[in-house]
Amino acid sequence: MADEIGSLSPLDGRYLRYVADLRPYLSEAAFFRYRLEVETEYFAALVELPLPPLADFPKSYLTQLRQAFLPFGKEVVEELRRLEAQTRHDVKAIEYFLRQRWQALLPPAYHKALAFIHFGLTSQDVNTSAQAQMFRDALKAVYLPAVERLIQRLHAQAYAWRELAMLGFTHGQPASPTTLGKELYVFVVRLEAEYAKLQAQVFWTKLGGAVGNLNAHYATFPEIDWLAFFDRLAERLGLRRFPCTTQILPYERWAEIWDNLRRLQSICTDLAQDLWLYAHRGYLRLEKAEGQIGSSTMPHKVNPTLLELAEGNLRLSNALWSFLSEKLPVSRLQRDLTDSTLLRNLGVALGHGLVGIRALIESLDQLVPVPTAMEAELQAHPEVVAEAWQTLQRKAGNIYAYEEALQALRAGTFEPPFPPQTYVGYAPYMVPPPSR
Repeated sequence: MADEIGSLSPLDGRYLRYVADLRPYLSEAAFFRYRLEVETEYFAALVELPLPPLADFPKSYLTQLRQAFLPFGKEVVEELRRLEAQTRHDVKAIEYFLRQRWQALLPPAYHKALAFIHFGLTSQDVNTSAQAQMFRDALKAVYLPAVERLIQRLHAQAYAWRELAMLGFTHGQPASPTTLGKELYVFVVRLEAEYAKLQAQVFWTKLGGAVGNLNAHYATFPEIDWLAFFDRLAERLGLRRFPCTTQILPYERWAEIWDNLRRLQSICTDLAQDLWLYAHRGYLRLEKAEGQIGSSTMPHKVNPTLLELAEGNLRLSNALWSFLSEKLPVSRLQRDLTDSTLLRNLGVALGHGLVGIRALIESLDQLVPVPTAMEAELQAHPEVVAEAWQTLQRKAGNIYAYEEALQALRAGTFEPPFPPQTYVGYAPYMVPPPSR
């Protein structure tokens, strides 16, 4: 509790319950763990190539090398931190850590093989590969399941409320009637489209040495097809290697994912605002949780705090995604360090978005429709059926139908041909939510 109260970020304090399951993927400790795994898989790939000096290295040792930093916990992180404090370089600390651990595991005859830890690589080869994996795994294990849950919950409510007629609004003014379920279903379809795009995203990495040319690799072993080797290594890591880079990855491909997230979260923001407005008009009622206080001074109130929490965090997340998408493709010459410090905030950007999505899910559990309020407002606006009246008159051949309807409305003599609540159209695209 003390650590949470003293944290600078609300993600590690007030909102930790929303984002704790991101920590195994996007925390500082996770960054160390993923980089240890990348360095280990790179060494294993060199052994399996086989790289000539490693031709006699027994592949049976690779399992032990992969387990050298397991269980990964506080002790390992503290040792890495100590090495980083000595070297002032986090990736060099990882190299030294593996050298020490592996030296203790291997017979002396194979210690020369340790020269090929981090062979020919630059830090960004390791960092980019690790961050691509971290972000991919966080999306697939935590974020996308939360989005799927939101879509499922929204779909179920949209279908359940598909026949609840209400007044439509365009430009904030009374418009043709619709149903509450249909309006929510619009968000289901929009979210599903962005969700599908996120699921199909490819995660790119950079594996090319100091300035992207694999200079050191070709200088030492020119006979090896290093491009093919690193393509295979990227695939082994579940990634795709970008073919032409400087020291860093061109971040346009990552920006595509961030822009995808921004679009999805903009839809969620739109949903939060619409639900807030429906609650404001009385179409939806907010149920208090047991013991919940709506206002410090007005006992009657039940504030839509979860909807506002969702909107605030979604907007903050989108501001970060927009900034990263704009900034990171720009770097001085072969690279500068701004990308390194900014990419440490991937968990912050994704975390605020996750708070928003999970708060939206919780808010849906609080909302209860009020059909009487919807019907009362429809009855108070019979003029919205003028669209139907003038359209039916057009069908009968009345070329002045619109003008006659307008004149009757202005004179206060318009009589609707049927009750407004029956004029809700037809939504054949509304299907039951799939059984899970």
